[in-house]
Amino acid sequence: MLQLNRNSIVNEAEAWKEIGVELPQFDFNQIAKNTIEKPQWVHFGAGNIFRAFVANAHQKLLNQGQAETGIIAVKTYDFDMIDRLNKPYDNLTLLVSMKANGSFEKTVINSIVDTIAADYNRKDEFNRLVGIFENPSLQMASFTITEKGYTLTNPSGEFIGLVEKDFETGLDHPVHAMSIVTSLVYRRYLKGQYPMTFVSMDNCSHNGDKLKAAVLTIAKEWLERGHVEEGFIAYLEDEGKITFPFTMIDKITPRPSEKVKEALVDQGISGMDIIVTPKNTYTAPFVNAEVSEYLVIEDKFTNDRPALEQAGIIFTDRETVNNIETMKVTTCLNPLHTVLAVSGCLLGYTLIADEMKDETLRKFVEMIGYQEGLKGVVDPEIISPKAFLDEVLNERFSNPYIPDTPQRIACDTSLKVGIRFGETLKSYVKREDLNPADLNAIPLAIATWCRYLLGINDEGKPFTLSPDPQLETLQAALEGVALGSQTSNIRLILSNEAIFGVNLYEIGLGEKIESMFYEMLASTGAVRRTLEKYIIMEKEKVSGR
Repeated sequence: MLQLNRNSIVNEAEAWKEIGVELPQFDFNQIAKNTIEKPQWVHFGAGNIFRAFVANAHQKLLNQGQAETGIIAVKTYDFDMIDRLNKPYDNLTLLVSMKANGSFEKTVINSIVDTIAADYNRKDEFNRLVGIFENPSLQMASFTITEKGYTLTNPSGEFIGLVEKDFETGLDHPVHAMSIVTSLVYRRYLKGQYPMTFVSMDNCSHNGDKLKAAVLTIAKEWLERGHVEEGFIAYLEDEGKITFPFTMIDKITPRPSEKVKEALVDQGISGMDIIVTPKNTYTAPFVNAEVSEYLVIEDKFTNDRPALEQAGIIFTDRETVNNIETMKVTTCLNPLHTVLAVSGCLLGYTLIADEMKDETLRKFVEMIGYQEGLKGVVDPEIISPKAFLDEVLNERFSNPYIPDTPQRIACDTSLKVGIRFGETLKSYVKREDLNPADLNAIPLAIATWCRYLLGINDEGKPFTLSPDPQLETLQAALEGVALGSQTSNIRLILSNEAIFGVNLYEIGLGEKIESMFYEMLASTGAVRRTLEKYIIMEKEKVSGR
């Protein structure tokens, strides 16, 4: 049996190739030596999308001889992964790209030279990380830590306790990811005010601004408490030294699949067990992912950068990045994902691809995308919104070999609906040729989310809601609501501009959504009946009958 480690891929290379695995094509030892001497790239948050996409893109440069150093991965959370995944497998990842026809492409990713725990209790590792940030050669730090990783406050706008503690203790004992990053860049400032770039690759709007705001907030709080010099703020705000470009990333990398694991074992690869850490992170030595991928980066770097355009990454200006991200997040992908997530949980689905076989749900997302979304879409010009949407619906979501679940996608929905639906609603309000009152599918999606919040499926059985930081508050507004209810405090949710970006009653949709919500509460089976009613109604309206 083959084992995923560096010794095996070197000494048993032919055996790996015989089972169709593409291996790295560069001298790892030389790359590792170069990286230690002159590190250029550190990445925070070494999860699936980083391993399957970002690290793979850099490996393409290494294979082509267009890069001389690897990536240093940094963990700020769930350090158990280092001991259970990164070290035992020599920081290797087996990427399994899953095509819609059922075939797999398998690649060993070896561009990650080291994984470091950003934990001040592990002094040797933390000091090594400080040394990397003090090195003038460092070009960039990138991030895939999820949108929550940049959040310093609770829903009420107050700093969370962990952040408050970091404000007081300063640079020596940072715990929050943004405090750790700020402490490291302060060491770089003290060493020589060297330039570098901080690149958020997380799937959220204006990600560069979110990262910059978090770092500056911590830096200014530390300045008030005497932990840092005043010049540090000027250093962070000097775009000749430090930049925070916008990016748009898109690739589905779901939890590791048992079926993929079994297929790999059948091919003679051992040690492919799925790992669940004490922090409830699901990971594995392999990453199963779709083939489609997009990464668009604002080309605003202060200390040079890897030539990632040679690996298919798009570099452009900020406006274009923002437009592509807006197209994807507000119209062509994310809203559709959210619809399938909440409706799938209510209707008992556990796979997105299976939902796409459901005629009602497929028509639901087509209406939101083609009929309502594209009317107000932001067109980035270098990518066609219609073509992007076609690929999402006909290839990506429908791929039965991507084991993506509605339960995973439903996480943190309260943080997402304002962007995924609110931006389209605002465009309908602003434009003279569009009227929010004409919308049916998007209001139906919002009503479905509210119905989901009850944690009772369409058969009347309880199910576990996905994690969401505002779940307690949202459920409090629906306290006492059950099947058959015709009264509730749902108005508290629908009028909340902090959730949707607009007051849904002020734009003429609140009452419509309420009505849909109560229809879904009528009895068991009412969710599907309500979806079918409005989807048929919308279909007939569009067809002119």
